[in-house]
Amino acid sequence: MSLQIGQPAPDFKAQTTDGPISFHDWIGDSWCVLFSHPKDFTPVCTTELGYMARIKPEFDKRNVKIIGLSIDPVDNHAKWAADIAETQGAAVNFPMIGDTDLNVAKLYNMLPYTAPGSSEGRTAADNATVRTVFVIAPDKTIRLMLSYPMTTGRNFDEILRVIDSMQLTTRHRLATPVNWKNGDDVIVAPAVSDEEAQATYPAGYRKLKPYLRMVNQPK
Repeated sequence: MSLQIGQPAPDFKAQTTDGPISFHDWIGDSWCVLFSHPKDFTPVCTTELGYMARIKPEFDKRNVKIIGLSIDPVDNHAKWAADIAETQGAAVNFPMIGDTDLNVAKLYNMLPYTAPGSSEGRTAADNATVRTVFVIAPDKTIRLMLSYPMTTGRNFDEILRVIDSMQLTTRHRLATPVNWKNGDDVIVAPAVSDEEAQATYPAGYRKLKPYLRMVNQPK
């Protein structure tokens, strides 16, 4: 069955560069970004892992844990990490899952359940669909899924922007408009009546249409 936003994120046990984990227990009461890679020692992924290591403090500030996955053994991840530190100027500072049995990739619909064998002998092209970002909330539901081709590096600044939006709209009955950035005006959710909106935002809101009401972002 395909995964959808709002569904529980599949739980699993796996070996990582930080030791064995049980995924839901590891997340705890944090948000989580799980992002996957088709193979170790791939060029685009090398740049992505280095960038995530550099901006990890931004995720920490938002109570977001980062975990990577690659279809290769954990021992290979450690060797790859040395290349990442050398070429990207930042050492990987979050766990990397070794998905040698393809279990997590299949659980998260990145590879078909019928995919045979293990990581051994598989190429990056064989695993080309293992290029997805998942954002998982503390309640262990999937809040975001983004899949990228192997030739296009991911924009993790955008992932931070989306997390800001999701955390804000989880706390308040709001939505965020196109190209919203933290601090910009926001949209009063359609489920909120005008009377509720006036009581919640006594300084007022701007009613552009009955269905489109803008208000300053709450502090």
